Amino acid sequence: MTMKSFFREINFTLIARIIGFLLIIEAVFMLSVVPVGWYYHGYQSYAMLIAAVTTLVSGLLMFLFNRKTTNILGKREGYIIVTLSWIITSFYGALPFYLAGDIPSFTDAFFETMSGFTTTGSSILTDIESFPKDLLFWRSLTHWLGGMGIIVLSVAILPMLGIGGMQLFMAEMPGITYDKLHPRITSTAKRLWGIYVLLTLLQFLFLWAGEMDWFDAINHSFATMATGGFSTRNSSVAAFGSYSQYVMIVFMILAGTNFTLHYFALHGRLKQVFKDEEYRGYLLLIFLSTIIITIGLILADNGSWELHFREALFTVVSILTTTGFVTVNYLNWPVFLYMIIFLLMFVGGSAGSTGGGMKVVRQMLLIKNSWMELKRSIHLNAVLPVKFNNKSVPQDIIYKVMAFFLMYILIFAFGVLALSALGLNFETSVGASIASLGNIGPGIGLVGPIDNYAFMPDAAKWVLSAMMMLGRLELFTVLMLFSPHFWRK
Repeated sequence: MTMKSFFREINFTLIARIIGFLLIIEAVFMLSVVPVGWYYHGYQSYAMLIAAVTTLVSGLLMFLFNRKTTNILGKREGYIIVTLSWIITSFYGALPFYLAGDIPSFTDAFFETMSGFTTTGSSILTDIESFPKDLLFWRSLTHWLGGMGIIVLSVAILPMLGIGGMQLFMAEMPGITYDKLHPRITSTAKRLWGIYVLLTLLQFLFLWAGEMDWFDAINHSFATMATGGFSTRNSSVAAFGSYSQYVMIVFMILAGTNFTLHYFALHGRLKQVFKDEEYRGYLLLIFLSTIIITIGLILADNGSWELHFREALFTVVSILTTTGFVTVNYLNWPVFLYMIIFLLMFVGGSAGSTGGGMKVVRQMLLIKNSWMELKRSIHLNAVLPVKFNNKSVPQDIIYKVMAFFLMYILIFAFGVLALSALGLNFETSVGASIASLGNIGPGIGLVGPIDNYAFMPDAAKWVLSAMMMLGRLELFTVLMLFSPHFWRK
């Protein structure tokens, strides 16, 4: 293939136009943060305004100079747009931190922003409470925008590419499908966005009604609904009382739930919600993990049972949904208990939620398939299909789940090796890798719940930024770009 035919085969002008449009949207949200800076700090800082104008001009140039293009979006364009959009929006999103001088290293600024947009919540900040309010607001807003982006990714891009969690386990399988929500993708996205905004507003009101001021309430609402984890306090949610923590537990559970189920619940279809096997498995995992850890904490320390229950429930929900807020240093628990937390890092939220990780439904299908394989080895002639939601799961979906699991473990192992080669100890390498790939935030070792990523070498931060994006975009969206077959006609 000649270079000319290569550019003709892939619609790069449309790719540039769409990314330009995304930058315009990002610039608008940056501009919305400017009044926050003026309110708290007066007019002395123009970093946010300069960053917003730079992003807006770049977006307009890309959008307007690529008007002469066909609006045909193929699979290859979809892969490229999804991957580049996360990289480019993170690049421009890092400008406010860098231009203000509060994060003088661009590597650190990019890491913080990628962590925000991928809803990971890993941070290089060592004193959050001294950070400018407008930059803290932008930091939380990157979470919220990233969560909105994941909804679009789930209902628009990934189904087209045939790799998305919601598409694999909802659209292709009998049972709950998007056709029952709305036949048009744009209408579906708008409905799910509406639910996202509604839940954010409700959480804000509940938190504001308690001990939080409006700034803390809106920032923590942004981070919760995106399952992000950025806080405005050095001690994270431990800075607040039991009321705020219980409110956040409820909304973390909602954020880690398939948003289609929220739509059904709002329309009175509760029976359909509780019939969903993934949802039942998700709640059961929270219940069992919380009970085991609570009992373990009570046996290890004769303190308040309510405190132990709240710490256990908050930590389980925060890690399982990949939100990453903390109220306690779980590394100080008995080893058996914090190993439960470590194992939950490999599970993640529900498909179709803003949560990261492998997703509950994938883990359930892996377990079911393993059980069926055991039965097949005993009953050699029996036909024993894997069933989910009382329907047989097509074998190609089982293969995709197994491929995803294998690739996930391989990338995790690569991350551990890369970080170890850069001088980190084994426990920290393991913790940072799973926390980044699973979009969790806190891990184990030197990146535990009361630590941060500031001490890491720049190379490690770039490795972890890549792992955050890989995990957030369901691996294959990014990895496909490195396949020679992708670039052939």
